[in-house]
Amino acid sequence: LHTLVLTDIATAWVECLPLRYRSQHAVIQALDQARRLLPFAMLGLDTDNGTEFLNAEVLGYCQRERITFTRGRAYKKNDQCFVEQKNGAVVRQLVGYDRFEGERAYRQLAELYRGVRLYINFFQPSMKLKTKYRNGSRVRCTYDTAQTPFQRLRSSLDANELKRLQSIFQALDPVRLLQQIEAMQDALWKHAVLPPESSEKS
Repeated sequence: LHTLVLTDIATAWVECLPLRYRSQHAVIQALDQARRLLPFAMLGLDTDNGTEFLNAEVLGYCQRERITFTRGRAYKKNDQCFVEQKNGAVVRQLVGYDRFEGERAYRQLAELYRGVRLYINFFQPSMKLKTKYRNGSRVRCTYDTAQTPFQRLRSSLDANELKRLQSIFQALDPVRLLQQIEAMQDALWKHAVLPPESSEKS
């Protein structure tokens, strides 16, 4: 299994979606799902240079849906720094490095990500970099006030969408949500594919 991570640069809103295969068809299916989950329109998509993104099917999909498609430069991993940060802080921290295969693991991973998106977007604050400059050998950085993605998003939502998200937020209990995430992690790890034990010859 694989994970498609989508990160909105302006608000830091995150959507993680499991993929059965790393293919263009799986990516398009996940993009459709992400667009239904996002509380705002997807206007642009910036990807790395994997073949699951750079192909006629995904480009055609973006053209039909009027999504501006751009990609990072080859061999410049920092072009995708926003997604890479979430890969570490969300996917690796909560899912780990184990290998998962099969339909049951896929469904469990999807269930975990449903809980994770609520916790990260409504309760996990982060600071965004405002300015960065070099002063001699030192690099000076200033950050804005720590906010959750939902807090950053509120000022740009229409009244109906804001009311919908506000009702979701008020219905959530962060402590209980974390407990549910931990239970789903335990259930997922039972599906981990363990590497074969190496037999040492004497």
